[in-house]
Amino acid sequence: MADEHYVPGLENVLASETSISYLDVENEQIVLRGYDLIELAQKVSYVEVAGLLLDGRLPDSARTSELERSLMAEGAIAPEIYDLIGKLPPGSHRMDVLRTGISALASYDGELDDHSPEANGRKAVRLLAKVPALVADGHRLLSGLPVIQPHADASYAGGFLHKLTGKAPDPLEERIFDQSLIAYSEHELPNSTFAARVIASTMSDMYGAVAGAVASLKGNLHGGANEAVMEMLGVARTAGELETIMLGKLARKERIMGFGHRVYMRKPDPRAMLMKEALAQLATAKGRMDLYDVCEAGEDLMKREKGLYPNLDYYAAPVYSLLGIPVPLFTPVFLAARTAGLCAHVIEQHGRNRLFRPRVRYTGPRGLRP
Repeated sequence: MADEHYVPGLENVLASETSISYLDVENEQIVLRGYDLIELAQKVSYVEVAGLLLDGRLPDSARTSELERSLMAEGAIAPEIYDLIGKLPPGSHRMDVLRTGISALASYDGELDDHSPEANGRKAVRLLAKVPALVADGHRLLSGLPVIQPHADASYAGGFLHKLTGKAPDPLEERIFDQSLIAYSEHELPNSTFAARVIASTMSDMYGAVAGAVASLKGNLHGGANEAVMEMLGVARTAGELETIMLGKLARKERIMGFGHRVYMRKPDPRAMLMKEALAQLATAKGRMDLYDVCEAGEDLMKREKGLYPNLDYYAAPVYSLLGIPVPLFTPVFLAARTAGLCAHVIEQHGRNRLFRPRVRYTGPRGLRP
């Protein structure tokens, strides 16, 4: 095995074939089963995008209604799981809480080890229904707050946001949150999706693969950037203060979260511009254009100083803040949105499986004797 085949971090190594999504960097487009993700976010709902990811085609109104009914019917969590979550320390990282909850869900699914496309599709719907409840309810249980039950006629995004914030959203808030879920829904083969496919390639179950993705996304080199962005924005009250903070970080050679991307490199993340527009709308409605101006100043500084563009997390963070979502839930919400894409990848992996088993470049000693 020649050394030249070693690529640190597997950067630009083709590890899978997929018909789910592709980052077309040259055309600055994210392709989801043939559609432009940004156009989808502007024209359809998250439930419709989830249907596209899981079924391979954009659902018609009848299929969308069927999905919505199924998601409503499958949303209940076994009380024993809530009892388990309630026994965790209140300060538990909310991604650990989510990982624990998803692992526990597996034991309650009678189709756990049925890897047929049909059974996997049903499990995907169950996960899509239950993960938002685990995110919101787990946080509220550990914070000593009552669990919220949205109105029976609430949409998927509207009900999820209601559970997260404790209040029913207005139409603008609901639409923007729905767009953010679409923006996070699928993104080709980042670390968490790759982790899910590696686990699925052993013919392990969908819950295990998604729990593995949660563990991956918890790492601050993958997830958590939206939380770090909001922590930085929370300190800076003006554009000048943010510039001082960012210039100080650059001088100390510290990483500034929310900028750059392993694939996009020095090209814009199309999702960031979607959320920038969403932030403008939300900030206008809430009288918080000061926050928008501060964010834009940070964007301009990074372009000028480093030639870097914002990624999705940079503008999603202030959007989530204005929506009233607690900062510790930013990354769990990311995972909840990504559940549709993760499940689609598990279904695809099980459908034409090859066990992942790479090799290494050995750098240790040889010829030692005991």
